[in-house]
Amino acid sequence: MADRPVTSVDVARLAGVSQSAVSRYFTPGASVSARMAEKIREASDTLGYRPNVLARSLITGRSRIVGLVVHYLENQFYPEVVEKLSVALQAQGYHVLLFMAQRTVGDVGPVVQDILDYRVDAIVMVSVSVSSVLAERCAALSIPVLLFNRDQPATGLRAVTSDNIEGGRLAAQVLLAGGARRIGHLAGFEEAQTQIEREQGFTEALAEAGQSISARAVGNYHYAQAAEATRALMADRPDAIFAADDHMAFAALDVIRHEFRLRVPEDVAVVGFDDVPMAAWPSFDLTTIRQRRDLMVEGAVADLIAAIEGEEGDTPRKRRIPPELVERGTTRRA
Repeated sequence: MADRPVTSVDVARLAGVSQSAVSRYFTPGASVSARMAEKIREASDTLGYRPNVLARSLITGRSRIVGLVVHYLENQFYPEVVEKLSVALQAQGYHVLLFMAQRTVGDVGPVVQDILDYRVDAIVMVSVSVSSVLAERCAALSIPVLLFNRDQPATGLRAVTSDNIEGGRLAAQVLLAGGARRIGHLAGFEEAQTQIEREQGFTEALAEAGQSISARAVGNYHYAQAAEATRALMADRPDAIFAADDHMAFAALDVIRHEFRLRVPEDVAVVGFDDVPMAAWPSFDLTTIRQRRDLMVEGAVADLIAAIEGEEGDTPRKRRIPPELVERGTTRRA
């Protein structure tokens, strides 16, 4: 007959403490004395005991697990955000399960169903859209959903983003300050709210200065597609390009410098958006619009826990974190 699983009762018996003390020891936020904690730890290690988180959730109604859905990790912005979100949630006693969505827009229902099977306390969608039907289903199950770096105003979901309109305006202003006259736009995924708002702010600021976008191509937030889109933009001979994220800006810089043999910023100035770590590398030295990730993560975790604890209020909060212009070597001043 197979050995039966080790239980908290076994740990309590070996440690010489109550079973409730063992339960408190393995419950984030609960407290036991240092001496008791040491006894329980030694007994647990000796017996090879680990609590069954999913089984406990059936009793407590809380798994202390947050599902994190990400579209792709090629762009440096996302691994950093995933790390910061995970660390911040773990500091609050929550565990993170990472799930990969197949595409940015479409049916993420199967992925969310997988998450729900783990009886998660909340779901964070990092630059992933969710249908209104799916949002309603999660609401019916009392599972908070938070959109990070993406918003869908029609869903009424809680969301944390940068002020993308202001970021687009900052990008236009720094290019105009450098004397740019033929300004191209390297757009991201057309249906993404981030793209829509960044381009809106960009075009508004240009219009206020009596200018407009001279050429536009879509890079879909992917390096290879952005490189091809940059080649199309260069047919218009722009003297400046605003890329809707740093990942595409890197592609633009590579094409401009190595294929067209032009100087940056003397011949073509380039501005990105995000301020990922690579943007500061000497080989790129990219002027960009910084998303203040620490403040975004801080706000997301605070709103998520408030929702889990039932302290959110009647209307889910939408945060817009002001971005910052970071000037480096890919732009000029007139």
